[in-house]
Amino acid sequence: MDTRQRIPLAERMRPTSLEEFVGQEHIVGKNKLLYRAISTGTVGSCIFYGPPGTGKTTLAGIIAKMLNANIEKLNAVSSGVSDAKAVIERARTQKQMFGTDTYLLLDECHRWSKSQSDCVLQAIEEGDIYFIGSTTENPYTSMTRAIVSRCSVFEFKKVSQNDVEKVLQRAISDKEKGLGDFKTQVDEDAVKFLAFACNGDVRTALNALELAVLSTSVGKDKVIHIDKTTVAECLNKRPLSIDESMYYDYLSAFCKSLRGSDTEAALYYAHRLIKAGIDPLIIARRMIAHASEDIGMADSNALLMAISALIACEKIGPPECYLNISHAIIYLCEAEKSNSVLKAMHMAMEDAENEREDIVPNHLKNHPSTNKDGHGKYKYPHDYGGYCNQQYMPDSLKDRVYYVPSENGREKNLIRKKFSKNGFVPKKK
Repeated sequence: MDTRQRIPLAERMRPTSLEEFVGQEHIVGKNKLLYRAISTGTVGSCIFYGPPGTGKTTLAGIIAKMLNANIEKLNAVSSGVSDAKAVIERARTQKQMFGTDTYLLLDECHRWSKSQSDCVLQAIEEGDIYFIGSTTENPYTSMTRAIVSRCSVFEFKKVSQNDVEKVLQRAISDKEKGLGDFKTQVDEDAVKFLAFACNGDVRTALNALELAVLSTSVGKDKVIHIDKTTVAECLNKRPLSIDESMYYDYLSAFCKSLRGSDTEAALYYAHRLIKAGIDPLIIARRMIAHASEDIGMADSNALLMAISALIACEKIGPPECYLNISHAIIYLCEAEKSNSVLKAMHMAMEDAENEREDIVPNHLKNHPSTNKDGHGKYKYPHDYGGYCNQQYMPDSLKDRVYYVPSENGREKNLIRKKFSKNGFVPKKK
């Protein structure tokens, strides 16, 4: 094995131009914002966040290369304030002597402390460096506000199955960077399974493909044959015993069985999917959504049960967590059903998008002001026994009611409590 082959396949196949880059059409597709910025050389400081293996670090490198900029790379886990200051000093020198911009590419940028982040703020503001951070965490909650406010934030999505297949086929045939020098025959269903099972993570798919090729002996015909079972072993997942269409049919049947309170059907479809080889976390995530969508306020404990099942999958794992999943499925099926939360959310979202006269009442503003209409004094509810009747909605929405309790479960006890306070009947839109 030569030196080049010692570099992991995922690294060798890393795209070096936008033409080679796959996925993220919503931000780098033709005429999309980032595409236009790259084309016109106006890319400023950015933060890329999303699942692993979706091209965040790769795209950052492509941008810096296309703009003929100096590239400095740091990892937030291993770098400190002194490293950042050294980068800034080199960037200033490059700009003064050669007029070259510097892009600081920071992996795992959410791991930077406040002091590390603060040390680059002035350099970003003055244009000494351009910052491109990549992270799997939501920057709005995991990074300092000062950095986020100075960057354009782009969310990366999981790479589609079709795009992953393209990358795998390219890696199989590429003689310069890929596995083209090996006499390899990879079954079509193996490629499809790998593209599906990697869950949108290109790096995981390439790593599994490389391991499959390097760990499989040459056959009598002097060809390395890779089938679905081999790549499943390398991916540490069972090959699905159902095709993609059946997978989505079973998943749909599971969700509808939960909604329809059919305990036996929901249990069957869940374990049919698990036996077929899917990750039990998929079942748990669906239950969390349905706990609020189909049960909601009729039994809020359903949401706690679903989240507990997810935690059990993450912390305990199979096969023990199957008991917890079954427990949660039974609870969700037997619980009273209500979609009042779903209805309330859609109504509130529609108003939030379309209402333009939503002036906050004076007594609710950060700095309350008195006006002639008598709305200048905020009533502190705890001074009135925990509740007092006062207007919270803007005038244009003051009679709007989003949440209307159903007659099911604990919600039936909320109907009188909710509307007797205000003494009015819900006004429909």
